[in-house]
Amino acid sequence: MLITRDFFTRPTLEVAKALLGKRLIRIEENGTRTSGLILETEAYVGTDDLGCHARSGETKRNASMWKDAGHAYVYFTYGMHFLLNVVTEAEGFPAAVLLRSILPTEGIERMRERRSGKPDKLLTDGPAKLCQALDLELDFDGVDLCGPDSALFLEGGVEIDPKQIVTKPRVGLFSVPEPWKSINWNYQVSPNALKI
Repeated sequence: MLITRDFFTRPTLEVAKALLGKRLIRIEENGTRTSGLILETEAYVGTDDLGCHARSGETKRNASMWKDAGHAYVYFTYGMHFLLNVVTEAEGFPAAVLLRSILPTEGIERMRERRSGKPDKLLTDGPAKLCQALDLELDFDGVDLCGPDSALFLEGGVEIDPKQIVTKPRVGLFSVPEPWKSINWNYQVSPNALKI
């Protein structure tokens, strides 16, 4: 069942945890599905969060963060990678959840082709790898994930016991000052919770 906008309009940290175990689906050009269960997320909340792209205000690059909850925010980084975020909270308040990892469930052969034959355990175990495996680029920025005809959306997947959620500092914020650098806003499904 398609996840509706109400799910995403909640506080970002709540959404980041609730997304674990949900299924991310990409509808391919031929109508087939490529999908996976979300294993890792990371929260970015507002202009006060110095790890967040919104810290310097609205720009052409981050404009999707100001949209209604349930839109995609895709950006290009390091001159080579695309990353997928899900916008949260109220329209006009810039917050989003970065999807960092999924467990492939459908379209695995297509993912292998796009990832140049990488081993299955390395197909989607990072945010850039996830986007490459699902062929998600800037044309998905601003897409309504709650739209009935969207080629990218989320469905219910498997329930994750809160005791199986591992909380850690966000990844890669090397030049971000404290407390934002070490804040525990990264959420991962424990390897024991799903067959990974």
